[in-house]
Amino acid sequence: MTRKPAPSDIPFVGAITRYLQEDAPPAVRLAIQQAGKDDILDPGYPYREEMNGHDYDRRMQALQVELVKMLRCVIDTGQRVVVLFEGRDAAGKGGTIGALSENLNPRSAYVVALPKPTERETGQWYFQRYTSRLPAAGEMALFDRSWYNRGVVEKVFGFSTEDQRQMFFRQVPDYERLLTMDGIILVKLWLTVGRAEQLKRFLDRERDPLKHWKLSHIDVEGLARWDEYSTAITETLNLSHTLDAPWTVIRSDDKKRARLAAIQTVLGRVNYAGKDAQAVGAIDASIVGGPEMLVR
Repeated sequence: MTRKPAPSDIPFVGAITRYLQEDAPPAVRLAIQQAGKDDILDPGYPYREEMNGHDYDRRMQALQVELVKMLRCVIDTGQRVVVLFEGRDAAGKGGTIGALSENLNPRSAYVVALPKPTERETGQWYFQRYTSRLPAAGEMALFDRSWYNRGVVEKVFGFSTEDQRQMFFRQVPDYERLLTMDGIILVKLWLTVGRAEQLKRFLDRERDPLKHWKLSHIDVEGLARWDEYSTAITETLNLSHTLDAPWTVIRSDDKKRARLAAIQTVLGRVNYAGKDAQAVGAIDASIVGGPEMLVR
């Protein structure tokens, strides 16, 4: 008879709880312990509770209709759209991508989520493996993480040298300028989340067997490197926020508000026939802006 694996047998399960109990800053631990189900944990977030579910569903339904209209026009007119989804671990990138793409034709709107580079890829020009996944006419590529790995994760964990990272910062403005000059609509989204909320989401993953696959050693070790991440993120956004390819930073402590804002941002950047400005709505400026919106 096959023994059912105990939680301790599953990689990284238990490590998040140990971090909460033994190493988390006291203020973070207290915020998690005292929080109600729908409470926002970050005291600097402009709302104290998550968005009402009925309001969210109503607004999301209208945005889904606009997304379908947008992609139809992208296909018909041969436009090319690239959306980068970046942010801290557990900031809500996957859920936001899912909300944006759930009703779109996957042959025309596809997700790019690249694994660790192969030995051959490490010997290529850094942008090469990303360039090969860029869209053709009538397509939209949604990058679940992107070339900005070099600016943040590789810096924090020492996966690249400082010379390689500085070369990246010298090249990325020109790379993105070439993309936009060639007609690609490039939307760069950075989801930022408070420290207590990030840890709470990791704890939720740890407790849910269906989400254990989302945990990795990067997640576990990264919890103690909040400040190092903050420094790398701030530098990366400041050096890559350009007129050709600006960042849109979205505070994602409330996943519902963040998903709406991300979709509104994409819809606002693409010209398409029959756009309903009232359905798209105004973006919430209290949670959306440039690099100044970063949670550090």
